[in-house]
Amino acid sequence: MAKKAKKIPRHQSEDQEREFWSESDSTDYIDWSEARPLVLPNLKPSLKTISLRLPEHMLAELKVLANKRDVPYQSLLKLFLAERLEEELQRIGPCEIKT
Repeated sequence: MAKKAKKIPRHQSEDQEREFWSESDSTDYIDWSEARPLVLPNLKPSLKTISLRLPEHMLAELKVLANKRDVPYQSLLKLFLAERLEEELQRIGPCEIKT
C-alpha cells in the first residue's frame, strides 16, 4: 500500500527551498515510481572560461591531432579531458562536487 504524499511547502527563496530539500526525504513528498525520463533538448551546459598554461610542444601536438580530426583544438582538449575524467571517476568512484 502506497503512503500518501505530503504537500510540498511553498518557499520564500531558493536558498530556503535548497535547505528544505537538503534536510528532507523527497520520497515523503513525491512518488518516484511514477517518474518518467525528461528530455530538455534546448538546455545548454553552463561553461566557465579558464586560463591554462601548457608547454608549447604539447599545444603544438594537440593542434596537429585536432587538425587530423578536423576539429578545433579546444574541442579536442575538452573531449580528451571528459574521457579521462570518466575513466578516473569509474576507477575511484563518484566524488562530491563543491563549487
